[in-house]
Amino acid sequence: MHIQNYILMKKLFLYIFLLNLFFNSVGNSKENFFEKAKNKYDKKEMEDSKFLFQRNIVFNPKDAQSYLYLAKIYKYEENEKEEFKNLKATLLLEPDNEEAIYMLIDFEIEKANFSEVKNLNKKFKTICSSLCNKTNDIKARLKDIESGKKNN
Repeated sequence: MHIQNYILMKKLFLYIFLLNLFFNSVGNSKENFFEKAKNKYDKKEMEDSKFLFQRNIVFNPKDAQSYLYLAKIYKYEENEKEEFKNLKATLLLEPDNEEAIYMLIDFEIEKANFSEVKNLNKKFKTICSSLCNKTNDIKARLKDIESGKKNN
C-alpha cells in the first residue's frame, strides 16, 4: 500500500511540475511576442511586427497595446478599415487611452466627421496627461478645415 501511495504521489508531483512548466512558458511567450513585436515596429519592420502583435492578441486578447500598435501599422499601410477597427478595440479595452483617442480624432478629422471630433476632443481634454499639447493642434486643424469650407 505504501508503494502505491509513493507512486501516486510521484505521478502527482510530475503532473504538477509539467503544468507549472507549461503555464510559465505560455506566460513568458505573451511577453516575448509583445516585446519582439515592439522591437520590430521600432525598426520599421511592419510586416513582422504586425504578425507578432496579432500573435500576441491570440494569447492575450485583452492586450490594448497590441491593438494600438496594430492601428499604427494599419495607418502606416493606409488601411483605414483595419486602423479604425483596432482603434475601437483599443478603446473598448482602455476607454481612457489618450494616444488611441488622439489617433481616432485624427482619423475622424480626415473623414470630416466634425461632431465626432468635438465629442472625442472633450473626452481627450479631460483625460490627457502626456499629449495635452495636441489639443491646440486639433483646434487649429478644425479651424483650418472650417475656414476652408467657408471659402469654397
